[in-house]
Amino acid sequence: MKNRKTTDLILAKIKEYDKIVISRHLRPDGDALGSSKGLAAALRASFPEKRIMLASEDASENLAFLGPDDGQPDDAFYSGTLLICLDCGNPERLSNKKYALAKEIIKIDHHPNIRPYGDIMWVEPERSSVCEMIADFCMRYKSEIVTTGEAAYFLYTGLVTDSGRFKYSVNGDTMRVAGFLLDKGINTELLFAHLNLDDFSWLKYKSFVYRNMKITPNGAAHIRITCKTREKFALTSEQASETVYMMESIKGCLIWLAFIDYEDGSTRVRLRSRFVQTNRIAEKYGGGGHEYASGATLRGSKQINSFLADCDALLYEYKSTHEGWI
Repeated sequence: MKNRKTTDLILAKIKEYDKIVISRHLRPDGDALGSSKGLAAALRASFPEKRIMLASEDASENLAFLGPDDGQPDDAFYSGTLLICLDCGNPERLSNKKYALAKEIIKIDHHPNIRPYGDIMWVEPERSSVCEMIADFCMRYKSEIVTTGEAAYFLYTGLVTDSGRFKYSVNGDTMRVAGFLLDKGINTELLFAHLNLDDFSWLKYKSFVYRNMKITPNGAAHIRITCKTREKFALTSEQASETVYMMESIKGCLIWLAFIDYEDGSTRVRLRSRFVQTNRIAEKYGGGGHEYASGATLRGSKQINSFLADCDALLYEYKSTHEGWI
């Protein structure tokens, strides 16, 4: 079984500590929230005598139906504490500025391990999500870890969202984990209602995106969301970031990008693709991420245009040398 020695060590550390803090990355998505909440629920059910805190310093409006975190404990709580960091490639992105106060740190992640940190690292970039990893952890040690219906609900939420409803990075292990979670009695009808239903104002914003998006000569769909546009539609940063997914279903467009302006003059680009790997472009501009889902922070129109030109050039090269793309 892959990484069995590492997961054995993680379980041993969980048993060793009386206090455990669980944290995830800033601006959380379904995987960050689902994995952290799911692990916390499972550990509380398995070790009721332990003090387990889910500590974060921001939240998600779109995923508020999952409930709040526990908040940030005081400094004294961190004395002799194990900190488990989930779905976060580097410590600067943690939604917990007190992480260094912990006695030991465990990193569990599915991003490429470009910035190693922590005393123990369990990293599997080929996984669809960290929720898949935590669910697999629960399956491996089912005689010792109690996967409650609540824990399964959280983990399944992150598994569904980070895999794009089972479209990305999915294999047999992913589906076996999904089956394990579904057997716990998840109300999928309610979950997908939370995930799929839109307010009318959001539909009007979608209309704006489809009217104003552009496509490069070789098929990179893109749009720039200015501060004025964000103000007009009252978009949160989280909602603006969701714009990129509106362009994923266009035939011939293998790359799609949302450039989102911020008040400090920076522009955050959200980069997604199918068939063609694009994370190297994000890395060129100081960003990074998965092979088909990455991002970077840019400065000024010149850098934005350069980034877009690199994507278009990559598409030209890919389409010229590959067949079977759609």
